[in-house]
Amino acid sequence: MTETATSQGDDRIIRESGTDARVAMIVRPVLEGIGYRLVRVRLSGQNGPTLQIMAERPNGTMTVEDCEAVSHALSPALDVEDPLSGAYNLEISSPGIDRPLVRKSDFAAATGHLVKIETSVLLNDRKRFRGRIEEADEVRVVVERDQPAYGEEARIEIPFDAIADARLVLTDDLIRDALKKDKQLRQERKKRRRDAADETGQEET
Repeated sequence: MTETATSQGDDRIIRESGTDARVAMIVRPVLEGIGYRLVRVRLSGQNGPTLQIMAERPNGTMTVEDCEAVSHALSPALDVEDPLSGAYNLEISSPGIDRPLVRKSDFAAATGHLVKIETSVLLNDRKRFRGRIEEADEVRVVVERDQPAYGEEARIEIPFDAIADARLVLTDDLIRDALKKDKQLRQERKKRRRDAADETGQEET
């Protein structure tokens, strides 16, 4: 993905181009209208044309039920707008643990984790970087590279406007962090259901 496409109200710093961008402009407002946000659109030709739409809730979660709800909401909009010629398979997915990083908040939330970043311009004579995110602010992300070449600086500051693609690398630390967050969210949902049941019971008495 590149940032060549612009879309009013789209807070992603890494966006689509071409056909993917046209699809993104259709699906993003629909997703926001039902409480989700767009992560990525990608059209691939493996096993026939497949349109993958990656989405999530604002808190970063995406269940199987969420994928089904998103599919039901997006299918009519795509049928009406018809951005693709010919038949294709629609695939709704979650970002996954080793997720793409497309918003500034994604980079901030990934602080301490290993990431792969590809830039659109040369930085220190290279375009690909791998390392742990030290910090992220409004203009750049700071990465401590895990495999710097001899004589290269281990720490590099990468401006957001130079990033073409970025994603987390699957590690044991990342898996543990994801499992911990999932447990916390499940406990919160359980507490909300219990509180709602208690309120209903009080109203009936």
